[in-house]
Amino acid sequence: MSIGSFTDPIVVDPDPSLLAALAAAYRDAAPEAVNPDLDALRDAARGDEAPLSPAADLPRLTVLARDHVVDAITDPFYSASQLAALTEAGVWDLRTLAAPQPNAVLAGRSDGCVVIAASSGRDGDGASESPTDRGPWCRISADPTLRDRYVDLVADAEAVRIRTPSRHRLYGALRDRCGSEVADETVRLLDAGNDPLDRGAARVRAYAAGARRAALDRDLRRACEDAGLGSSATFTRIKRDLVEAGLLGTESVSQPVGRPRQRLVARGALADASSPAAALAALRKKGL
Repeated sequence: MSIGSFTDPIVVDPDPSLLAALAAAYRDAAPEAVNPDLDALRDAARGDEAPLSPAADLPRLTVLARDHVVDAITDPFYSASQLAALTEAGVWDLRTLAAPQPNAVLAGRSDGCVVIAASSGRDGDGASESPTDRGPWCRISADPTLRDRYVDLVADAEAVRIRTPSRHRLYGALRDRCGSEVADETVRLLDAGNDPLDRGAARVRAYAAGARRAALDRDLRRACEDAGLGSSATFTRIKRDLVEAGLLGTESVSQPVGRPRQRLVARGALADASSPAAALAALRKKGL
């Protein structure tokens, strides 16, 4: 089933597994826009090309999804940042669906179908799969008028606000205010572990990365706020936790005009860590 075969496609009422499969299809089609590695982030920051231009040729998809479905994809940091990249690139218009529909639907201007998972939702041993593991996906029936039934629903639906920045947005904000070393270190620390990462843990890693590269406290907070990673109050709490854990200190930096500013300084195991993996281990040892 190809999304590109539909003109002006919409998807209505996907479950978490279908929404994840759709996001993965776009990620695989334009990885440098949706899930860029550090080299791609650096290239985009240098202005070699627009950060999201690799996604420009993808079909623009309107998605009507219920809140709990979106939450299942946006609670984990990585999948949320990829979803944010799709909306920032303008190739996804993600909207809230208030009421469940009889079936998940994929429809275009001249074609439409019901979408179902070929699997039963259980693995070979009878154990339930995770909410995002079903598939592959198949189309059932063909109805050229199907899209027309949802035009008013799309018009009335509210846009979903994703509270996690894309990798491009986060890297760019950190680089602009704190420099490339802080931005690079943040990406390395975010990518250091293989375990699921939520938004709270991502904030801690960003702050720890700033400390490891001696960022100015105010600049780091403003960069994270610019990106949409968290509020200043949130980072006040994170700073306190890192200080109490013995992993963070500050030093005063005089300014030509105005009051001195505070520079973050890594302490203890965070300062001694020779790699992002070791830095992550230091955070985990303190329960952060």
